[in-house]
Amino acid sequence: MSLQDYAIIESTLREGEQFVNAFFTTEQKVEIARLLDEFGVEFLELTSPLASPRSEEDLRAITRLGLQAKILTHTRATVGDAKRAVDTGVDGVDVVIGTSSYLREFSHGKSIPQIIEMAQEVVSYLKSQGVITRFSTEDSLRSDQEDMFAVYEAVDALGVDRVGVADTVGVGTPRQIYDLVSELRRRVRCDIEFHGHNDSGCAIANSYAALEAGATHIDTSILGIGERNGITPLGGLVARMYATDPKLVEKYNLPLLSKLDRTIAEMVGVDIPFNNYITGYTAFTHKAGIHAKAVLNNPSTYEILKPEAFGISRYIHIAHRLTGWNAVRNRAEQLDLVMDDEQIKRLTGHIKALADEQALTLDDIDSLLYHWAKTNGAGVEA
Repeated sequence: MSLQDYAIIESTLREGEQFVNAFFTTEQKVEIARLLDEFGVEFLELTSPLASPRSEEDLRAITRLGLQAKILTHTRATVGDAKRAVDTGVDGVDVVIGTSSYLREFSHGKSIPQIIEMAQEVVSYLKSQGVITRFSTEDSLRSDQEDMFAVYEAVDALGVDRVGVADTVGVGTPRQIYDLVSELRRRVRCDIEFHGHNDSGCAIANSYAALEAGATHIDTSILGIGERNGITPLGGLVARMYATDPKLVEKYNLPLLSKLDRTIAEMVGVDIPFNNYITGYTAFTHKAGIHAKAVLNNPSTYEILKPEAFGISRYIHIAHRLTGWNAVRNRAEQLDLVMDDEQIKRLTGHIKALADEQALTLDDIDSLLYHWAKTNGAGVEA
């Protein structure tokens, strides 16, 4: 499989609901679904209709919106759950059961043969209903691989559409994910989905490694919200794919990322991190003089992502002691001020001296620029 063939399963309305501050109203869920559909994700995954009466009502409401994205919901590995899910009118059902020794002992208490029997029963039912069917193991990285492969091969033989690998506790490394998905790719014909938690900071790298190994679908959420530290963030995956090749994300409405991040940040009461992928306020800010000069000559010297592709502007920060005269000259040109290089260099020295004594703002620098342009720096110590 080429990287070009991947699809995003956007799980803000399922995994994202498990974030500690997430209490989405029906109206908010509809807004999120419409925005993600406008962005262009291929699938929206919603909370199980068995979670609560409101969850079922919200799921039914979103299936009636007529979105381009396929609507999925997430259920346990029982036919009863699957029937409730199908009844809501969803396009697909994502079935999951834990296969690690931890979850088999302390969660559902089923053996691997019992899990295979349950899997075959629920997948057979869902396939008979004509819905997209995924069967995923949970806590895949801490499961015995041969146990997992036995489950995957059993459902693949029944014609399941996707099998899922879930790094439920975020313990996996990119190399581990690559090796696991590569072996799974050799054993099954169906699509492969990866769901990666970010407890150890590897969710984006692990998702990319899964794609390199042959996975076809990646689960994301806006800002990465979810259980504990959350999962692969939508913007982070987009940034990684864009950095590999911008053509890999040209199918998505990239300028909408900023609105998606702002919307979710406001709904769940958090700030967008300053260093957030693409939408953090310092993501395209350049400060050091040597950086600023190079970026002004050719932005690709210090930018792997093009801010304009995301509807964002870069910012050259000049109100500090590290500023360079090329950046100050660029600001003068933005203000339509006519100053020669010698003036700019003298003013830059003055700015550095002032910045050693006090904090400066862009307004302070603009005032100095206007004054120096008007007086040629006369009477001002550099």
